Amino acid sequence: MVEATGNGRLERDARLGVIAQAFRLEYITVAWMVVEATVAIASGLAAASITLIAFGLDSVIELLSALVLIWRLRVELRQGRELAESAERKARRIGAVLLFALAVYVVIAAGWSLWTGKGEEFSWPGLLVSVAALPIMWILARRKLVAAAALGSRALRADAVESITCGWLSLVVVVGLVAQWVTDAWWVDAVTSLGIVYFLVKEGREAWLEDECCASDGGG
Repeated sequence: MVEATGNGRLERDARLGVIAQAFRLEYITVAWMVVEATVAIASGLAAASITLIAFGLDSVIELLSALVLIWRLRVELRQGRELAESAERKARRIGAVLLFALAVYVVIAAGWSLWTGKGEEFSWPGLLVSVAALPIMWILARRKLVAAAALGSRALRADAVESITCGWLSLVVVVGLVAQWVTDAWWVDAVTSLGIVYFLVKEGREAWLEDECCASDGGG
C-alpha cells in the first residue's frame, strides 16, 4: 500500500505522517461501525425492520473491511506489500460474497413482508444512527480519498468508496424511516429495503472487480 506516486516519492517523514493519518481514519471507522451496527441491528430486531437489519449487517461487513485494511497497513510496513496484497485480495473476495448474500436475504425478506402484508414499528434509535452516519461517512470518505491519493493506495481508495456507498445507503434508510413516520404505511420498510439492495450489489460488485483488477496487474 505504501508506494511511489507518479510525481515521485513523498519525503519519508511526510509519508509516514500520511500513513499515521490513514490509521487514525480506519480506527475512527471501526469505532463508528461498531456503534452503527449495534444500534441498527438492535433497533431493527426490536422494530422487525428489514431496512435497519440490512443496514446494520452492512455495517458489520464494513467493520471487517476496515479491520482488514488496518492489518494490511501493519503487515506492509513490517513485511512488505506483496504479502499484504495477497491477503487483502482474499478478504475483498469474501466481503463481496457476503454483500451479495445480504442482498439476496433482503430481497427474500422484503418479498415475504409484502406477500404477507406484515409491517414494522418505527424506530427512533434507527433514525438517529442513520442520520448521524451521513456527515460521518462524508467526512471519512473525503479524508480517505486525500490520503489514498497521497499514498497512491488503491486499497485505501476502495475503502473510501465503501464509505461513500455507506453514506448513500444511510440516506436511503433516513428517507424510508421518515416516510414510515409520516405515512405510517406498513409496506414502507419492505420497499425501502429493496432500495438498499442496489447499494449492496454495487458495493459487492466494486469489491469483486477491484479484486480481479489487483490480481491481473499484480496489485498496487
